[in-house]
Amino acid sequence: MATFAYTVRDKAGKIVKGALEGDNRENVSAKLRQTGYLILDVQEKNAGLSAPIKLRPGGGRVKAKDLTVFSRQFATMINAGLSLTKCLGILAGQTESANLKAAISQVAKDVEAGQSLSDSMAKHPKTFPGIFINMVRAGETGGVLDEVLMRVADHFERDAALKGKIKSAMTYPIAMFVLVMVVAAAMLIFVMPVFKDMFANMGGKLPGLTQALIDLSNFLRGIGGIIVVVVIVALGFAFRSWKETPAGRLQWDTIKLKLPVIGPLVRKMSLARFTRTFGTLVSAGVPILSALDIVGDTSGNEVVARAVRKIRAAIKEGETIAKPLSEAPVFPSMLVQMIAVGEETGALDSMLNKVADFYDDEVSSAVDGLTSMIEPLMMAFLAGVVGTMVIAMYLPMFNVISLVK
Repeated sequence: MATFAYTVRDKAGKIVKGALEGDNRENVSAKLRQTGYLILDVQEKNAGLSAPIKLRPGGGRVKAKDLTVFSRQFATMINAGLSLTKCLGILAGQTESANLKAAISQVAKDVEAGQSLSDSMAKHPKTFPGIFINMVRAGETGGVLDEVLMRVADHFERDAALKGKIKSAMTYPIAMFVLVMVVAAAMLIFVMPVFKDMFANMGGKLPGLTQALIDLSNFLRGIGGIIVVVVIVALGFAFRSWKETPAGRLQWDTIKLKLPVIGPLVRKMSLARFTRTFGTLVSAGVPILSALDIVGDTSGNEVVARAVRKIRAAIKEGETIAKPLSEAPVFPSMLVQMIAVGEETGALDSMLNKVADFYDDEVSSAVDGLTSMIEPLMMAFLAGVVGTMVIAMYLPMFNVISLVK
């Protein structure tokens, strides 16, 4: 048996540190949970700092929908009494995702060779995300793998629903903007030259707006059109590369939070994902420090992720969750108060899930409001661009009679 050092919080909220012997980390965690402790950290002595399961390269990415179906089917089979290898063999044959099929087949071989399910899945971090692997580990520890897999499926479904709401809200304005640009480009490239020849035959001086559009048309039909396309593509690649750097990602996420109208929506969405993921992990029995390692990255915002890392460091030094949370401006007081109550009453997971439900509703309301506001604005934008071009083309017509005379 090995000796494990642990850090827990008792029912009075005090930090308790000690050591306990056990066959493995999971066995020790189960013993501590049975005593009513809130587990912050468990690590084998002389085995390095505690962390979530280390992910190693391997596997390919799969859709959240495929993982959701896999989790539900896996939970049903386990509940029916089938062995892990039997379940994995059946699931590998049923899934339509090639990457998931390959990963499941390899996991089945590793499990049959004696490895734990969570360790086997950890070899495929692109296929099985951190939250999935750590919840499976918690399910193995507590002997409730089927229940945990159902929670994972619920989590992925809610996260997908949240993303779907945002995508549906942004699809219309993006499509309208692209339509406006296509219509404007078509009129400048194909329609304006016809009017240009007609105006030239009439003689006389063209109105300033009309002349400006003709000049723009000439520019786009020549080398200028190629320059514009190259510049747009280059800016797109440059922005993407900048956004993928740590500093760029932080700056961009900070800008998004400060944008009018969009900022509050981005913040609510990040908080919804943070609380939902945190609550799901805590309810599954994942230690607080390990859970915080995961939730920061899944929030979708680098500002929130950095705040979570600072909170984790403070908790590791003995602070409660609520205190460092209150010092991060990105977290509203309501969320901090709810988490404080959850810590005091021992119902942290329940409180986190309630806050997540609240922010899900807030996101839905914000998306509906944003959609109803964007639709008329985009219609006005379309009418303004097209209308301006039509007016510019027909302004010279008012001088036709005088030019003919």
